[in-house]
Amino acid sequence: MTDQSEATPAAPDNDLPATVSIEEYEALNARLTEAETAAATARDSHLRAVAELDNVRKRAEREIDSARKYGAERVLGDLLTIADSLELGLKAASAPEATAKSIADGMAITHKQLHQMFEKFAVAVVDPAGQPFNPDLHEAVSAIPSSDVPPNHVLSVMQKGYRLHDRLLRPAMVMVAKAPPAA
Repeated sequence: MTDQSEATPAAPDNDLPATVSIEEYEALNARLTEAETAAATARDSHLRAVAELDNVRKRAEREIDSARKYGAERVLGDLLTIADSLELGLKAASAPEATAKSIADGMAITHKQLHQMFEKFAVAVVDPAGQPFNPDLHEAVSAIPSSDVPPNHVLSVMQKGYRLHDRLLRPAMVMVAKAPPAA
């Protein structure tokens, strides 16, 4: 019978040899140091990337907020010229020598300035007089019998519409012709 205390210890289950030479130990230690350095570098890079992403997000939020606050600045700057023209017109209209013709001429100049600003900002007028009714661009207020204009065509425009590029800002308010009643 053998004594259990004298038994040799069982070999570990891993594939490592029981003894490691100094050279192997130093090589493993060097590899461990390299791996730790690479992990530290990767962690640092990750932290820097997260910080940069946070900075980009904050900068984008500031730019969006600024665009919301001041996005209309250019348009409003151009509208100031038109407001000045209207003020001058009102002042001139109250003068004793003002005539209906001079007031109308001033209004025509102001109207021209307004439409030049519209062109500058790609705003187009929707004036559909005589055109077929289009519910995407026109808002029918009423239908009136007419023998002069074909049915389902715009008989008259009560209020012009406007488009910004391809987007409708306001539909044109129109009266649509319908067939006259049979006699």
